[in-house]
This record gives sequence, C-alpha cells and structure tokens, in this order.
Amino acid sequence: MAFIECSYYSEVLGMTTNINVCLPQNLPNKKGGYIIPKEGFKTLYLLHGLGDDHTIWSRKCAIDRYATTYGIAVVMPFAARSFYADMVYGPDYYTYISEELINTCESFFPLAKDNSKRFIGGLSMGGYGAFKIALSHPEKYKAAFSLSAPFDVKRISEYAHIIDVSRDILLAFGDSPDYAAAPHNVFTLASDVMTNAKKPALYMCCGTDDFLFADNEAFKKHLDHLGYEVIYHTGPGGHDFYYWDPEVQLALSWLSNQSGGE
Repeated sequence: MAFIECSYYSEVLGMTTNINVCLPQNLPNKKGGYIIPKEGFKTLYLLHGLGDDHTIWSRKCAIDRYATTYGIAVVMPFAARSFYADMVYGPDYYTYISEELINTCESFFPLAKDNSKRFIGGLSMGGYGAFKIALSHPEKYKAAFSLSAPFDVKRISEYAHIIDVSRDILLAFGDSPDYAAAPHNVFTLASDVMTNAKKPALYMCCGTDDFLFADNEAFKKHLDHLGYEVIYHTGPGGHDFYYWDPEVQLALSWLSNQSGGE
C-alpha cells in the first residue's frame, strides 16, 4: 500500500488543504511493478470525527493495512469541526467533500470514476457527514458506512456535559432554530431518497455504552419504518477506537462485497 500525504489549493475552500491517501500496491514478481486496474481503484472517502483530523485513521488504526486486504484506495480529507456542512461562518466543507474532492482526487490518482466503485464512510461527526452526503448524492456512491454517528444533530446540545458543541453548531449552521432541517437532517434525506432507484447501501454501528446509542437506535428504527435495508451492528463499547477499530475492518469487508468489489 502506498501512503501519500498531499497538500493542494482548494477553490471551494479558498485555501490550501490536506488529504492522506492510501493506494493499493501490487508486486506480482521479483522485478516489481505497480499494477493499476484498467478502470481505476475502487475508492473509499473516509471522514474523521469532531475532535480529530484526517490523520486519525493512521494514528489510531492500521487503515492502510486494512485497505490493502480488500484492494480499496482510501482518501482521508480534513474538514475541521464543520459537521460536513457549508458553514454559515466558515468554509463550504459540504461542497468541498461532495463535489470538488472527488473531481480533484480522480484527476490526481488512478481512482475509478464509476460510482459503483465509490464509497464514503466515517466515524462520529464523520459518520453523520458520510450518510448526509451519500443520501444527498445517491448517484455518486454505491455504499456508505457510519460508526457511532450523531444522526440527530438537533439533540447534540443535550450532551453538553460530555462534549460542548454550542460554538461548532453556531459556526456550522448559524442560529436558526431550523438548523437541523434538510439538507442537514439525515432522517429527512433518508425519506426523500426512497424514491430514487439508486439508493446507497448503508452500514451503521454503535456501541451500547456510547452516549450516541439512542440516536443510532432511533435512526435505525426510522430506516426500518421506511423499508430501507441497512446492516446494523451493536455491542459493548463506547465512543472510542477500542470499539471502532474492529468495526472499521468489518465495514471494509462489507464494502468489498458490494457490487463495486472485485
């Protein structure tokens, strides 16, 4: 697996930004060689959580080794504490991730341009962002996964004793009482996408000791009510990489079994 640290200027963000990229690397004989599939590598856009950055996946779990197992390229962008929104008081991270990032990476790297080979996933805030983006753009992603996401961002202020996000909510969504409405409400987005013939496959999980467990249970119940099939894992665990590390491996295995896999 080749690991690439890349800095480039984003027109959408209006500044230089950073991504880490893992690319599968095959050495089929003693002479070596870098074999690239004719259609490009299937690709996972992997989003970080609120208190992390794009480097967390390599620092807290062996994402390059896990991705190698399944031959998936992994793109890890930086998105600050944006809730993957076009921030009211900040950069347009939603547009950057959902539009510019894909176009940029597919021009820089040998990534498949076929949406059946494009996936998105993340943890916590990144899991919310992954589902928000995938459900808003079902034509772009074959599948999405979420690890312990705050699906009901309207309720996140209730967890101020655990994590204070009042300033982040203000910067991302402004002070409107309807800040959690569409396009930020994944419950609404899931309902709306039911009429789309290309709904992304969904995988979600949350530890039973996580403060966001009730949010995940509620969103799963909503998907069941809609008749939207979803893989859902729960079990002992909190809001940490002790729970997420094995789950991201399961998520990658699941992605490899989607029609975008080989």
